[in-house]
Amino acid sequence: MAVHKIKPNIHSLGAIDWDRRLFDELIPLPQGTSYNAYLLKGSQKTALIDTVDPPKESELVDNLKKLRVDRIDYIVSNHAEQDHSGTIPKILEMYPDAKVVTNPKCKTMLMEMLLIHGDKFITIKDGDTISLGDKTLEFIIAPWVHWPETMITFLKEDRVLFPCDLFGSHLATSNPFLQDECEVYEPAKRYYAEIMMPFRTSIKKHLEKIKELDIEMIAPSHGPIYKNPNFIVDAYTDWVSDEVKNEVIIPFVSMHGSTHRMVDYLVDALIEKGITVKPFNLTETDIGELAVALVDAASIVIGSPTVLVGPHPSAVYAAFLANALRPKLRFASLIGSYGWGGRMVEIITGMLSNLKVEIIEPVIIKGYPKEGDFLSLNRLADDFLKKHKELGIVDNQN
Repeated sequence: MAVHKIKPNIHSLGAIDWDRRLFDELIPLPQGTSYNAYLLKGSQKTALIDTVDPPKESELVDNLKKLRVDRIDYIVSNHAEQDHSGTIPKILEMYPDAKVVTNPKCKTMLMEMLLIHGDKFITIKDGDTISLGDKTLEFIIAPWVHWPETMITFLKEDRVLFPCDLFGSHLATSNPFLQDECEVYEPAKRYYAEIMMPFRTSIKKHLEKIKELDIEMIAPSHGPIYKNPNFIVDAYTDWVSDEVKNEVIIPFVSMHGSTHRMVDYLVDALIEKGITVKPFNLTETDIGELAVALVDAASIVIGSPTVLVGPHPSAVYAAFLANALRPKLRFASLIGSYGWGGRMVEIITGMLSNLKVEIIEPVIIKGYPKEGDFLSLNRLADDFLKKHKELGIVDNQN
């Protein structure tokens, strides 16, 4: 990443990872990502907000040299995860008089994960400030966004919010500023779905704090900078709300066609009733797209054949994912087939303990679906329509 001036004496100097396609050995990155670090030069002191992932260390070092930075007084660590903190030891080596500014929980994590000595830290608490001379850093402790030690830094005079992972997007782009809101909406929503959604309740509280600030710009640690902060704050307000949409998500897998036929029939039955349906064949699906679909949906139906008396491993993974991400689903069910019996329903429903959902009677059949099985699928579609109407999310004409 080139060095970019985002305001007087404020520069973005992180790194773009154009080629990265997997994050945490788990999350697909179809559009790459960036590790944003920010240099703030005050009239008396200089601060670096976050660093970069260790493989991109040389790029951050080169950018500091381009700016001819001869002194860093403070390294602000908003979050201990290595894609933000991993280069702190190198920066301390280059600037041995610098102090790492963070909260006590983050300090402990940095000492454990990066072996930074305790005397290199300045610990702060919620609401504390540090002066750079003509610039003031205010710290907001924001636990579970998305780790227990996370915090947010607000540059008061310039009205710039540095929220680290909050409001981020895995999107590699050469322009540091958001140019097209349509271009970033889906990557930002995907980022929320995969990383932030399990902590929806905590984020909802932190948003209220953020809305009290006079913010002109939001500079996250992944993706572009927002000159219109209301765009991303309003999007998050919607995503973390309790409102759901008239949608049924159907992650499924089928070995010999029986479950696939059931899914196809149920999809058509739900569409005829005016319900939006989003099926995901788990043998083909980008799991991040499934996560995004779960953000707003009212209901989920997991489709699976029976394998050795239990659900297919891909269906188990889908159930595990939904349970881990904790979307605001209201209803869940299961469809599938078996050859001689099994405990598929018991296993799958038992895996959804984190979800506050009502289980609608599953449709589990023997062999390939027959006329009576299709009637049962019609009943399931009717049940979803009834439940969605009770929530007031179905158009009155249906």
